[in-house]
Amino acid sequence: MTHPATPREIVRQLLDGVTGLAAGDQSQVDRLAALYAEQTRVSHPFAPLGDSPLRTREQVRRHFGGTPIDTLRGFHVEDLHLHDTADPEVVVAEFAYAGEDFRYRCVFVVRVRDGQIVESRDYVDHLRSARARGRLADLIARLD
Repeated sequence: MTHPATPREIVRQLLDGVTGLAAGDQSQVDRLAALYAEQTRVSHPFAPLGDSPLRTREQVRRHFGGTPIDTLRGFHVEDLHLHDTADPEVVVAEFAYAGEDFRYRCVFVVRVRDGQIVESRDYVDHLRSARARGRLADLIARLD
């Protein structure tokens, strides 16, 4: 009998998939989407333009498919620390996305049930992320 992947394993697969996507492997879009339950909730509480949670696997697929990160040279994950919680479904991931000329911190609080992400709160340094993508001026203009 095969057991579902643990929350730690799922978070590692998520970060590996994002790294692969950044390297130009578009097949990661479907692999990443498959990590999420059909009905899920992915929120970005610190999003500077407001949070619009992703609620379905298809929305997650479109999110990953429409996120141009393949322009970030040397994109990888650094300083990954996974923290178990009192709830066996929940793991907290602290890490940094980094590359040749950027680094920004993230904290993801991820709930995994039966081997799929049912909820994730992704706290990202959006200003440094926008700077890394060459979108900081646009973000600032939209905030004004």
